Amino acid sequence: MDKNEVIDAFGALAQPTRLDAFRLLVMHEPDGLPVGEIARGLNVPHNTLSNHLAILARAGLVNSERRSRLVVYRANLDAVQGLASFLLKDCCAGHPEVAAAFAATASSCGSKPAKGDAS
Repeated sequence: MDKNEVIDAFGALAQPTRLDAFRLLVMHEPDGLPVGEIARGLNVPHNTLSNHLAILARAGLVNSERRSRLVVYRANLDAVQGLASFLLKDCCAGHPEVAAAFAATASSCGSKPAKGDAS
């Protein structure tokens, strides 16, 4: 990713409803969710959600596909990897042990948050 793509992605995520929608879609990978389920899950009107999803799509963070009568959205996990790679590209001044915390976070994907973790 280049700097402008990273700025667009973070700009798209810098709004509570869009961040919540993106995190919800990440939780439902690899199947994705229909728009109606996203709207219900976030308690957001369909037209408002459509605008938010369009912003996330323009930033390359989500993809949609039509499945019969449903439009299903999925998180673009390659974009997430691109963001992380961009941020950590020059990490740690040659000290890989400093980067171990990042690797541990990535390897805990799918595990339940620790007690008291608000994320």
